[in-house]
Amino acid sequence: MQFTLSDEQTMVRDSAIRMVERDIQPVLDRNDADTPLPKEEMLRIYGVLASQGLTAPRLPESAGGSGMSMLNYGLMFEQLPAMVAISLLAHECTIARIYAESTPDQRERILTPLFEGKKICCTGTTEPDIGSDPRGVKTRVREDGDMLVINGSKAWITNASICDTINVTCGETQADGSIRMRRVVCERGTSDFKTQETATLGLRQGHLAEVFFDNTKTPRNNALGSAGDAAKVLTLTWNGNRPLVGLAATQLAQKAFDAAVSYAGMRKQFGKAIGGFQLIQKNLADIQTAITTSRLLCYYALDAIDRGERANGTSAMAKRYATTACHDAISLAIQVHGAMGISREAKLEAMYRDVRMLPIPDATNEILALIQGRELTGLDAFRS
Repeated sequence: MQFTLSDEQTMVRDSAIRMVERDIQPVLDRNDADTPLPKEEMLRIYGVLASQGLTAPRLPESAGGSGMSMLNYGLMFEQLPAMVAISLLAHECTIARIYAESTPDQRERILTPLFEGKKICCTGTTEPDIGSDPRGVKTRVREDGDMLVINGSKAWITNASICDTINVTCGETQADGSIRMRRVVCERGTSDFKTQETATLGLRQGHLAEVFFDNTKTPRNNALGSAGDAAKVLTLTWNGNRPLVGLAATQLAQKAFDAAVSYAGMRKQFGKAIGGFQLIQKNLADIQTAITTSRLLCYYALDAIDRGERANGTSAMAKRYATTACHDAISLAIQVHGAMGISREAKLEAMYRDVRMLPIPDATNEILALIQGRELTGLDAFRS
């Protein structure tokens, strides 16, 4: 059992830190913090991510990916600004999902520009009244000669407004009247779908949007896999996504903690630095504890995936704990700063808004608790 990073892992982490400082943070800083980044700026960032193998980290090198372990991916992912991290997650897990269900011809045709970061993609599963139960999707697909026709809408889709490619979860009506899940790729230029940005509490430089399909046509050869196997693919990628989202929360809490430690040593009251007062020290200790436990639990979940273990419960636990603990940690960091903490100048309020976004994607904390409970008891709280 090893609780320290190897030399290789340290190098992987440090290279990600340098990449962000040199090539990504300047892009964010030169744009309005409260407005979604222009697509050309996002493509600049994706070019950087592609150069580091981050656009397809879960795929082997033989498939065009970088063949990273999930733990090494997590070490790099944790260093990314939260908005970039969540956008990347939508992009690269969509690539993994398309790859899992595609033919060699589809992979060559659809995935190559996505690997290179020249195009941006996303997955469209969630709908206005369908969230945690993807098997209940109401978007429908039907065959029409050489084309597939899609009708319906998707909501809360990361990258949708800037995507070139969207992997759509649909229901297909069978001969007996039953509905089976199917995934279909739509590409701008050949498919007419519309998007509308969704204003949000945090991650405001990101791109969350609704997607509308109104007799949207896409070539029949853009249908993926066999009807009915989409739910399994979604679950496998969700298991990897959840601890990664937890690490995005950890990164935000780490930044808030660093700021709080610095401020506690600088700010003076009653003739001495506030860091010398017992309750400030307790707050700092609680923040550090939240960060350390969150990080270790997320690393543990990613390592379990690398070792081939069933990770449904572990991944759910990691995301639920980390997003909650890091939300509380950032709140404490604001408290350490006093009035300065609620100013925009200190930037802690932006971290607080950003971290509050993270318990929502890839299953809410309530759903994650039920997933963990199902793994513990063998009883499903979702369905009878």
